Formats: sequence, C-alpha cells, structure tokens
Amino acid sequence: MKITQFPHNKLRIAVLLAVGVTPGLLLADTEVTALGSIDVVGILPKKLDGVPGSFAIIDRADLEQRRAFSVEETLNTVPGIHVVGENTMGLGVNIGMRGLDPRRSSRTLLLEDGMPLFLGPYGDPSAHYTTPTERVDTIEVVKGSGQVLYGPQTIGGMINFVTQPVPENGREGSVTASVGNNNYTGIAATIGAGNEKGGVRLDVIKKQGDGIRTNHDFDVSEYTLKGKLNLNDKQTLTAKVSQFTEDSHVSETGLGTVEYAEDPFQAPTGKNDRFEQERTTAQVQHTLEINDKAKLSTQAYYVDNSRASFRQTNEPGSLDGRSVMDRCEDLGVATEENAELCGGRWRPRDFQYWGIEPRLDISHNAFGVENEAVIGMRYHKETQERNQFRGADPRFQDKDYATSFVGVNGGTGHREQIDIDLDAKSYYAQNTSHLGDWSITPGVRVEDLTINTDVKRAEGQPQNNPESQLSNKQTKVLPGFGVAWNGKEKTTVFAGVHKGFAPPRPDRDISADGADSAVVSNTKPEESTNWELGVRSKPKPGITTEATVFHTDFDEVVIQDNGRFFNGGKTQQNGVELAGRVDFGVLNNTSSNVYLQGSYTHLANAKFKTDVADEDILSGNRMPYAPKHLASVNLGYEHPNGLDARIGVNHVSEQFADGANTTVENESGEEGTIPAYTLLNASLNYKPGNSKASYFISAENLADKEYLASRVDGKTAGRGRQIMGGVSFDF
Repeated sequence: MKITQFPHNKLRIAVLLAVGVTPGLLLADTEVTALGSIDVVGILPKKLDGVPGSFAIIDRADLEQRRAFSVEETLNTVPGIHVVGENTMGLGVNIGMRGLDPRRSSRTLLLEDGMPLFLGPYGDPSAHYTTPTERVDTIEVVKGSGQVLYGPQTIGGMINFVTQPVPENGREGSVTASVGNNNYTGIAATIGAGNEKGGVRLDVIKKQGDGIRTNHDFDVSEYTLKGKLNLNDKQTLTAKVSQFTEDSHVSETGLGTVEYAEDPFQAPTGKNDRFEQERTTAQVQHTLEINDKAKLSTQAYYVDNSRASFRQTNEPGSLDGRSVMDRCEDLGVATEENAELCGGRWRPRDFQYWGIEPRLDISHNAFGVENEAVIGMRYHKETQERNQFRGADPRFQDKDYATSFVGVNGGTGHREQIDIDLDAKSYYAQNTSHLGDWSITPGVRVEDLTINTDVKRAEGQPQNNPESQLSNKQTKVLPGFGVAWNGKEKTTVFAGVHKGFAPPRPDRDISADGADSAVVSNTKPEESTNWELGVRSKPKPGITTEATVFHTDFDEVVIQDNGRFFNGGKTQQNGVELAGRVDFGVLNNTSSNVYLQGSYTHLANAKFKTDVADEDILSGNRMPYAPKHLASVNLGYEHPNGLDARIGVNHVSEQFADGANTTVENESGEEGTIPAYTLLNASLNYKPGNSKASYFISAENLADKEYLASRVDGKTAGRGRQIMGGVSFDF
C-alpha cells in the first residue's frame, strides 16, 4: 500500500501552503537557520514562548511533591480539566476538557511518548489505561491550536505522558514502597545503566488494594523495558516494550436511589463482577539529524489490548429503587447471597492497532524570515472484535464457560459479535514564522479514514443481511492558525483557532431486532471550531500567571445520556481559565519558601443550540457533566533541610447528568443533578540532607466527605478518605 500519496491534489497544496514553502523550496539550496533540539517524545517545542495556545507542564518535581494517588488527582490542578473520580487508582479514567463529556476521556487525546493510549484510537477512544506516574518524567497538557500535528481526537485537548529517560552516566535505580488504608500496597522499582553509546531501563510496578466500593478490590502490575542506542553522532534509536495486567472486581453499574441511600459504598455483586485487562505495547523511534538544520524522526508502534468485563446487574434501581440480577429477575433484588446463584454478562473485546509516522522538522529562512516547519504523515491500522455472552446459569460467572457458547442463539448464549477493521492516513504540516516579537503559526491536518463494520451477531441472533455490513469513508481537512506576541519581557499574548475532529464510533451506530435485521448507520465525524485568546506572564521572579478565554462551536456532537450515546446536534462552550503561582521565598529572597498555587475555570456556557426532540433536549439546555465552576488552591511550605508540606482544596460545582437537565431524581439514579463538592487534600515529603532515602505521606479527601461522583449507569459515590505513606530509596 502506498501511503505517501495525498487523497486529493487540493490537500497536497494545502499542506505545502501551511508550512509556508513551495514544492521546490525543500529541495532548493536555500539558507536555513540552526534547528533547536527536538524532543521526539514530547508534543511541546523547546521554545515555549512561541506556542500559540494554552498549555500546562507538570514535571517530575511536581509529581514527587504532590504524591498523588493517581493521575486523576494530579490533573485536577490544571485549569479547564474536569475529572470524574468514579473509579480507583486511575483505572478507567474520566477526563474532560472545557465542558466536553469526560466519560472514559474519549474527547481528550491521551498519548505516551507520542503514542496513542486508547483501546482503539479511532474506533473506540476509551481510556481504561493511563501511564503510571511512577514512570512519568513530564505530563504535557495542550489545549491550543498546535493540535493539528496530532490526532485523531482533537476536539478537546491533548495529554502526553513523557516517560523517564534512559540513564546516560552509569548505573541508576530506585525503589519506592507505599502503604495506605483500604488495604492499599504499592511498589515501584527501576534500574538502568547507560553511557555515551546508549543505555537501558527497566521499570516494575505493582499495586493492589480495595476500591471505592465494597468488594471492589484491584490488582495491577506493569513491566516496562526501555532502551536507547546512539548509532552514531547523527542517529539515535529508542525502543520500549511494556506489559500491563489488571484484575479488578469492579461493578460497571452504579446503584439505584434506595440502595445508595442505604449505603453508597455497597456493591452487592462486586465479588463476582470483574474487569480484566492485558495490554502489550511496543514502540520504536528513530531519529536522524540530517544536519544542524533538519531532523527526521520516525515512530512505529504496536498495541495489543484484551479487556473483558463481567456484570450481574445491567439496569440499576429497576425494582423500586433497588437493582435486580440481570437474567435472574426471579431472585429479587441484588444481594451478595443471590449473586452467587446467578450468571450475568461477559463482554470480552480484543483490540489491536499499529502505526508508523515519519516527521521532518526543518528550520529555514524562506523569504528572509526565520521559520520552523514540521511536515509529517502517519499510517494507522486498527482492528476490533467485540463479543458479548450472557446466561442465568451461575456457571456463566466463569469466562471460559460463557465463551464456550459461541454461536449459540437466543437469550442464553452468544449475544453479540461485531468485527471492525479500520485504516487511517493522516497528513499534517505546520510552519512557525518569527517576525520580530511575533510568531505566526498556520497549520493543517488531513484525516483520511475507512471504517469497515461487520455485525455478525446482534441481540442473540446471527446477522448476514446487506445492511449489517458497512464501509464508512471519511476525509477531513482540519486547518489551524495561531499567533503569539512576546513584545513584553517574560510575557506572551497568544490567540488561535483550529478545527477539531473525532471519528465516528462504529460500535454506537448499530440497531437490530431479530435475525438478519442489523443496520449499521453511516454517521459523520464530530467536528468543532475551537477559539482561544490568552496571556501568560512572569511579571517578576516568583510570580507566574496565565489567563485564557476560550470558545468552542460544535457540529453534530455525540453525548452520553444514561449510558446511551446519541447525536445532540450543535453545542457551544465558552469560558475563562485562570492559573497562577506565587513563591514568597523567591520574592523575599529567603532560603525557605511559602507558595500559593491556584487554578480556576469558569465555564460560563456549555449549552445545546438545537432541540433534540426524542431526547427531551431543548436549545439552551446545559450539557451533562459540564460544571460551571472548577477550582483548585494549594498552600505549601518548602524548607532547605528537605522538608516540604502542602495542603489544598479542589472544588467542583453542581452538574447535570443528562441533556434534558433533569432535576428530579428517578429510581435508577441516572437522572437528577450532581451536587457540588469540595475535597481537602494534603502531602508531606522529607529528604534529609544528602540521604538517598526520602519519606512521604499524602491524603486525598482528607475530611472523608461523602459525595456523588457520577450517575452514569446509576449512582456512584466518590472515593472516601485515602491516605498513603511510603519511602523511596535511590541507588
């Protein structure tokens, strides 16, 4: 397959225009400027003052100071980000940006060293995995117009987890052990060695404990091997392989209203409910420094992810506010006792994808102007096999027994099989021109994808009618434009606009009623137009500030409502983000430091602009899971003897759980508002003198506040008080 050819001549011309060069310029012997260092695993450039959009960087020091229990708590301090903490340990994370649905982070592009992390980046962008903070060197959060270089999910923003580097000066290693309440234990160990020729690094992580709800214990482990080889003074090869395993007793269904009132942390079927995941990845990056003016980097990746979930309750609160056993309604309400007497539903799903992406970074002086250009493309191949098996027999609790019913029709047996094959070609180009105090950055991205969906089984019956198979082809041109002004020292004013894009979700476009009746709809991708205007500044040493105004217009948005997904028409989101930090030790030139750090998001509007009659959504209604106010404030103290202490609060205002803006709670708990809540957190670190050991303790929800986190598939409580302490030793 020839993947370097653009789908249309117009697209080829658009890309060339975006980088500010003519087709002959790249081949001509033109004057170029020296190319700065390019980090092939980071998504932000080295020269941050020219970035024409809002971003945030959380470095290793920040991570060690916060000692967050999971990545979710770490990201709560970034303005514009809304995290729904319905799970534990960051498993199945829910991250939303600027009013977009946070469910499984499907509207936020998650990357590790530039590699997508979703189950299926195009076909099923659900985040059941994020890079453990123990392996992370830097977290990059990008919400501005520079997103044309990445995809496919670009309607909200991007988060890139840059992993820790391979050692370069001999042997390095560390071991961190931690324990906490709720039977939590964790260990993270790393060892590596390297020199000027390259090196290797091995990371081992093991965590287990009890979850938010009773019987929701979890056990996760990960092994990662990363190597780097300097082939010569111009070529570097980096490779990484990783194996992640999760075994959790997590009920994907929440509680009905009566159950929640009795005990919000109960999970009657939790002992039998399961979520199992095995994730194997490989990533290779080759960098060729052609000269001091151009660098070619090529990335290849492969991901094999198998996940299987089992649930015994499918509809919460279906019996006067209490849940009943799926397939075993005759047993009455769900309890631990009758859960042992019933089967349920297994949903095994297999995902594989791979891709290759060459990218050329070049500095040039076209037309006498200093420029930095990026040209690249990516070919991505993705397959999915989605199955479902169900039965009342308690032997269905065993996955092997349940999957032995493959091909069996009816209410007991093989309920669903959907095979999805996807090819995606992406082309992108961007050029930054530096004109005095101005940096001007036009860019364009082209997404050309084909989704082949084959519904082989639906509603427990075989499907072989013509409508059960569909090839959905889409080509989208996604331009972006940004500008930054640095006319005042240590201050950047920026503005930008870009087209956002989210591919159609094939698993959501299917309806069936009996054998040979399946219909796959040919839906269009979601598209948005994202605007922002902001300023970031360091007015004096010890003070940093940032303010951003944003506006997003959405066409054909897809939202989730009571666990279903449907088209919500046009929406609009706008608001303001504020962030800042004051280090009084720097201001007063003292050895110790008291600091105040805060962020605030005011989502003034997050509303539907069109009626959706079938869903009781009216124009002007507020979007679900889009709180108007998000705030984070942290007060800390750092002493030169190695002690630092921090206390903070996170606030989330009231939210609607559905597009109809229902305020009266129904029996299932899926409708109604989600009240506002404020959570207290704290951390304490101590590393005495030149000691290789450091000690820490951290707490989330320190006041043990009871709060409602989500109404998706029923009421789900947020995590209670979680305290974790430990020791880290470097060698």
